[in-house]
Amino acid sequence: MYENLAILCAFIFVYSVLSKGLGRTPVNGAVVFALFGLAFGPYGMNLLKLDVTAEGLRTLAELTLALVLFTDAANADLGVLKKSFRIPQRLLLIGLPLTILLGFGVGVFMFDDLTLLEVAILATMLAPTDAALGKAVVTDESVPDNIRQGLNVESGLNDGICVPILFVFLALVSSTNTEGGTSMLALKLVAEEIGIGAGVGIGLTVIGVLLINLIGNRGWMTESWRQLPVVSLAVTCFALAQALGGSGFIAAFVGGLLFGGIAKHHKHDLLLAAEGTGDTFALFTWVVFGTTVVGHAFDFFSWKIVVYSLLSLTLIRMLPVFLVLRGRGLRTDEKLFVAWFGPRGLASIVFAVIVFNKDLPGVNTIVVTAVFTIMFSVILHGLSANPLVAALKKRTTCSQGHDTISNN
Repeated sequence: MYENLAILCAFIFVYSVLSKGLGRTPVNGAVVFALFGLAFGPYGMNLLKLDVTAEGLRTLAELTLALVLFTDAANADLGVLKKSFRIPQRLLLIGLPLTILLGFGVGVFMFDDLTLLEVAILATMLAPTDAALGKAVVTDESVPDNIRQGLNVESGLNDGICVPILFVFLALVSSTNTEGGTSMLALKLVAEEIGIGAGVGIGLTVIGVLLINLIGNRGWMTESWRQLPVVSLAVTCFALAQALGGSGFIAAFVGGLLFGGIAKHHKHDLLLAAEGTGDTFALFTWVVFGTTVVGHAFDFFSWKIVVYSLLSLTLIRMLPVFLVLRGRGLRTDEKLFVAWFGPRGLASIVFAVIVFNKDLPGVNTIVVTAVFTIMFSVILHGLSANPLVAALKKRTTCSQGHDTISNN
């Protein structure tokens, strides 16, 4: 235990003091965390021995994702979001279903050992994007506001939307849908997940902000405790929604949006500490993922899994997104930028653990394909984030300069 603690804390210290410098390079964030876990874990030097169960990894990933969703949503500029909501609206209502359908079609063609429902489960697991892994893009102010806010909202809501869809497919494949037929089961699950999640997020956040304002005005909160209100509020939104049968991810994201809109006076200081906690949780999640999952996945390596994983990050994601963004006033390079930055991470990890605990004939193929997709995403999106942001900034500056000359 102490050896693990020493290695982890030493790594956290080194990364913390180098974080700003690493943030300017292609190698940062989840790439470093996962590779560190793989290098020091049992498939590397075998110095880091983490006895984490599948359920433990799921809990850690869920809490991390909930906290990241809350803080990212709270930092969103609602004024800009209101003007450019049609981008995430199209991505969620048209792009997401098309992505699942295209992933299903490609999966049926490639995986003859999976049933149709198992392929549908795989396509749904890999459809949601990751707010944490895409943080370098959605927080960089050199990226146009409409693109940043669009990607942020998409990643905040698509995992919550995919939860009931995934559960419908799992219910069907397990033959547990007994009441009301398939369509009624789907409608019931969707209504519960989204409705309860949004209700819990709104209710708890309103209460939480009222208490923060009341206590803040009276000076009852000490500086040393200011780092906990947002963290505890985000986790409470998530946990209560899950306990009531709703989507904790939607609760966290909706709660974060509301918090950012009404807690204006206390927003910055409170969110700063919460973001640090979220980053720490993310570090642990990716280290555990690299230590316990990545190396094991190579035991089930196959060319079909690798090809599908790469297609999931490119054709399956990019084609639907590029098509649905037509007519939105975006340049071709901006549409390709949005289409490319659909990283897979925490949500897919959570879904993979859920599916792993189910008795499915093709469970190994499904889970390992998800793991390889996440691995490729961590590397490819992590390495390309800063260079592509810089390229987009340069292209946008040139375009604005050209427009100015044309107008004159």
